[in-house]
Amino acid sequence: MTAPSSTAFSTCDFCDAHKGDDGGTFRVLPPVFQSYGGLAAFAGAVATVKCFEDNTLVKAAVDSPGQGRVLVVDGGGSLRRALVGGNLAAAAARNGWAGLVVDGCVRDVAELNAAAVGIRALGLMPLPTEKRNEGQRDVAVQIQGVWVRTGDWLYADADGIVVSARSLLA
Repeated sequence: MTAPSSTAFSTCDFCDAHKGDDGGTFRVLPPVFQSYGGLAAFAGAVATVKCFEDNTLVKAAVDSPGQGRVLVVDGGGSLRRALVGGNLAAAAARNGWAGLVVDGCVRDVAELNAAAVGIRALGLMPLPTEKRNEGQRDVAVQIQGVWVRTGDWLYADADGIVVSARSLLA
């Protein structure tokens, strides 16, 4: 079910192979994400969280077994609160998550960079979230205008982030 994040791949090669795919099974996220975390490239099956300025469900997700998956967090693009910090990044690495893609902000950049997990986010914000126990898990989310669903496959490297309805690695 999961692709090891250490498997070599190139998002550019994926885009070359799928440039004519207009059916929606292959998608490319806009180039607005910054790279954090200890892994420069990562890949895996997707799990999703949808939340706004409340990371309760993000914490619950990274505290569970990641099994090489990638957690995609729809934070509504908020730049006002950090949805992931050093403690959650360490938990994600410890529990076997390949990576996190956050449509929102993160914090504790030194701790993020030390964690053995890939992280992409819109930017840094030192202010933490409020805990309201709100949000949804494993629902279709729209990340910067691109639909991502639990069970999709996500690949992130230095050139960008692509999402596919099926694994792109043999």
